[in-house]
Amino acid sequence: MVKLTGYVRVALLLLIVASFAVSMKLHGQTRRNAGTTHVLIPKIAPRTQDVATMDGIIKAFYDVVSGPAGQPRQWSRDSTLYIPGVLFISTDVGKDGKPYHDIMSHQQFVDKYNASVVAQGFYEQEIHRVTSRYGTIAHVMSTYVMRRTLNGPLIGRGVNSLELFYDGKRWWIVCDLWDEERPGNPLPKELLP
Repeated sequence: MVKLTGYVRVALLLLIVASFAVSMKLHGQTRRNAGTTHVLIPKIAPRTQDVATMDGIIKAFYDVVSGPAGQPRQWSRDSTLYIPGVLFISTDVGKDGKPYHDIMSHQQFVDKYNASVVAQGFYEQEIHRVTSRYGTIAHVMSTYVMRRTLNGPLIGRGVNSLELFYDGKRWWIVCDLWDEERPGNPLPKELLP
């Protein structure tokens, strides 16, 4: 039998605790995403008009998710807009009044939302933008409206807080953090047209 020193015992204990924590996190993600279907996203080359300008990448960002019920979304085109490791972070306030967030990869975002936007129809349109740029980086506060049909009634409004990076040849979206309008959280006038 091997006798373990104090340091080795502590290291093994930490390894067991870390493994347990990872296992619980993965289990929680599996439960949270229960009912979602994995969507295959074939890789394609980016469209020059989508990534050459800031206006182009923001236009494409909204185009790819929008469409009528039954129409597949442009997830391959969408994937060309993002830097590897992009984060999607939705925020909201729970019934208990406490703010919370959900952090997703691009694949997790697509798997979570694809079924509902295709089944019910979904159009997201930018109505206002506030941009701050310094060198190769930009922060874009993009106010949007949501509808089930192209000219149908509004089902919601919100703001995408987008972090962008310009690599000298093209723009990349680094992060999308968003919040939606709700009672007690109206859109401020500076983020409206």
